[in-house]
Amino acid sequence: MVSAQLHLSAAIDGAGHHPAAWRVSAVEPAALFTSGHYLRHAKLAEAASLDFVTLDDSFALQPGGADVVRGRLDALLTLAAIAPVTRGIGLVPTVTTTHTEPFHVSTSVATLDYASRGRAGVLVKPSLSDAEAAHFGRRPAPSPEDAAAENADVLDVITRLWDSWEDDAIIRDAATGRFIDRDKLHYVDFEGRFFSVKGPSITPRPPQGHPVTFAYDGPADVLLTGERVPGAKAIEPITVLLAPTEEAAHERKRVLDDLHPWQPEGRSFVGTPSRLAEELLGGDVDGYLIRPAVLPDDLALFTAETVPALRAAGAFRSEYAGTTLREHLGLGVAANQYQGA
Repeated sequence: MVSAQLHLSAAIDGAGHHPAAWRVSAVEPAALFTSGHYLRHAKLAEAASLDFVTLDDSFALQPGGADVVRGRLDALLTLAAIAPVTRGIGLVPTVTTTHTEPFHVSTSVATLDYASRGRAGVLVKPSLSDAEAAHFGRRPAPSPEDAAAENADVLDVITRLWDSWEDDAIIRDAATGRFIDRDKLHYVDFEGRFFSVKGPSITPRPPQGHPVTFAYDGPADVLLTGERVPGAKAIEPITVLLAPTEEAAHERKRVLDDLHPWQPEGRSFVGTPSRLAEELLGGDVDGYLIRPAVLPDDLALFTAETVPALRAAGAFRSEYAGTTLREHLGLGVAANQYQGA
């Protein structure tokens, strides 16, 4: 038995992470543009008590040419649509921070936290392409350094805005006609290189206080706080292609690569569910974001066979111990920086 408890999550993008997934998946291509498709895979992850699912997004079409899935639904709106009919799984959309107002990011993610009853997170990602900048026409694409600096400012500001309402700001005093205590709403007064935000938010403080913020740190890590700070947890993405035998797994890969030659970014695994469990147990990160090569095939095998193997090794819980994403991830209560100010 091992003492460390892994955090496990799954990407539920399109027909799977491999560009040719839509050509072999049982999922009808038209289903990719329905909320029901993402609900089915979120519920599959939820049945295995995974911490959260992610849904990618961008202001650009998917790269790769005419033989890949092109077009996407808005990730945050899609997860908001399925939030009321899920019960335990965390919901983490990607939100592009470049060209997007931080105030809107803050209120939208806070709304997802209300819709999910405290299970929201957000993966903030900048945009670097001229094509995406041309959709807005307000400014050119930033340099990588400026994009990273702006992304950090966005993380700072959305947290300030979530805190701009104290937890007990809503008083609902019918006798005096006061719905809120205005002394418990706060200006954030942020002035930076890229934007300024006055505040307070128009949305009350989210159920979690701070929905969990994620940001990429290099090609391999996703950090829960968006920065390398004490208490941050590293979640490593890993693309998985599974089958009952090693030979069958490599044959699946051959078929997919014949349809569209592809080398996944970051870490990848091809093999059996049990061998994947052994590999995950030998890692030095806090957890993994599983990117199934094909949906639902690889997510189904992962939840049906890899997850039980990890439980048998004492590395993953058997059920949800809490109700919020912060509780799933073992994060403490989010203190309000303005409380009592």
